[in-house]
Amino acid sequence: MDETVEISGWKFFLGCAFAAGGMYLLGSTVSFPGWVVALELLLMILALFIFGSIRYRIDKNAVSYGGGLVILATFWTLWWPGSALRAEGASGLGPFVHRHFLTLHGLDALVHADTMLFILGLTLFVAVISQTRLLETVSFIVLRRFQGRLAVTVAVIAGLVAAASGVLDGVSMIGLMIRTLVILLLLSKVEDELLIYAVMVSTVVTTVCGMWLAYGEPPNLIMKANLYPLLDDAFFLRYCLPAALGSYCIVAWNLSKKIGLRRVEMDKLDIFETHAADLRFLQAMRHGEVWTPLEFVAEHRESLGALADPLLERMHQGMSLGEALVSVGVPEERKRLLLDEFLSVETEGELEEALEAVSRQRVRAQTVGLLSFIPFIGLLVWHAIDHRLPLFPAPFAGFLVALAGIWGHAKMRRLAFHEAKHEYAEYLFLFPLFLGISFLSKTGFFDQLAALLRDGVASGAAIRLALGQFAGATVLSAMLDNNVVADFAARALHGLDVRFVHLFAMAQIAGYAAGGCWTHIGSAQSVVAYAFIHREIDAGYTPIRWIKAMTPVLLEICLFIAVLVCAEGWLMGR
Repeated sequence: MDETVEISGWKFFLGCAFAAGGMYLLGSTVSFPGWVVALELLLMILALFIFGSIRYRIDKNAVSYGGGLVILATFWTLWWPGSALRAEGASGLGPFVHRHFLTLHGLDALVHADTMLFILGLTLFVAVISQTRLLETVSFIVLRRFQGRLAVTVAVIAGLVAAASGVLDGVSMIGLMIRTLVILLLLSKVEDELLIYAVMVSTVVTTVCGMWLAYGEPPNLIMKANLYPLLDDAFFLRYCLPAALGSYCIVAWNLSKKIGLRRVEMDKLDIFETHAADLRFLQAMRHGEVWTPLEFVAEHRESLGALADPLLERMHQGMSLGEALVSVGVPEERKRLLLDEFLSVETEGELEEALEAVSRQRVRAQTVGLLSFIPFIGLLVWHAIDHRLPLFPAPFAGFLVALAGIWGHAKMRRLAFHEAKHEYAEYLFLFPLFLGISFLSKTGFFDQLAALLRDGVASGAAIRLALGQFAGATVLSAMLDNNVVADFAARALHGLDVRFVHLFAMAQIAGYAAGGCWTHIGSAQSVVAYAFIHREIDAGYTPIRWIKAMTPVLLEICLFIAVLVCAEGWLMGR
């Protein structure tokens, strides 16, 4: 497989800066037509797709911010004659800058500031909650409850994550779900193909199955912000919840078929397999890092040398880390040092004492974490009742309460902030894209699209239009980031009757959720899952293999949603 070649992001950005200067100078002498901004935005989006997919890569922030600079320079020269924006600017630069760039309302109109702040708070909130190892604790309770039956345990976990993904950040939730599933699946000695499949369909669980409410998925929040008050929480429960529930049933059925009758033999688990949540809590406390056994071996691949691959192979066959170290013949001293580091203790007696002590601390942290949902959900409800309250205080309130539960563990705190920073970085490239789409809306581009939709509705083609939007959003989101597709597509729905807004919005939301899973770059969740597969399971796994494995389950979901769209259109027309 060809190695990725990284092209300098700074050089690309400087090239864009020169291009922006050229466009500004040219625009001062030549009158650009309005479609130039649309063309520049299209080129930026295509560059994000191309240089994120081929061998030659450019950092997406360099592409986004460089392209945004060119669009800004072009728009500045255009400054549409007769536009409300220009008329407002003519009244004075100071008030104009203050209104649009120094207020939350102004920034929200330009770059979805409230939504992006909400996502920031949510990544912090979930990063802290994840340190309490709540999902691992619940997963092993479920596994014991069903006596080690893997299929039903995985189905329950998928259901819990799908429910949580409607409220909490999907990127954070997929990271938790992947690591929990990997732990459980390895205990039952599954083959790598099933392990990879479970990691992949985690993207469906956190996107399509999580679209039942607006708050967990940034594209849903963007759609809601663009179309409020036509879209509210009641819309998502009425139109998106049925699609999410049906999609969950399809995913659970496919996972159950793949897993079959496999079981985890509970009586054969060793101490750190039965106390996975406590062990990971202990690792975070003492090291400021948390590893699955696979991640731990990958971290020490260089020092293990030729023994690393056989060690990983045996662990994929269901051996615990300790058994695998013995099986491949790791020298005794080296084995002891590795286990000491992984277990965070030096002797088995100390491990038992440490796990007993840490269990009490974990339970306290989880209790505080659960209490933190009270201000979080309370402020979400307040926002739903009165939209004058911004959305972003809700996750920050939950974060501050949850942080109290782990405040005494400095390394764990640092780990939570590091994880939140890493996850939020996946969204930073969106700011210039949102700004570019806002500029494009000032040119009247979306008014033309809205007119086409109104003509189609008037001709009685609402269901065909809805299916077309679902198909288009699915295909576009497979190639482009689904956040961009959501912001772009929603703006053409203004001016329609509320019934058609609901039908078309449902079709679009389902489309960018499904399309975001279809390829390894369609959504932030897909990026996380593909990177995990590459890093921990199969370094040779290709995008084509991803698409081939994902297509069957997505075809079933798309068929179900298409039927649902037709049924909603038929009910609406009665």
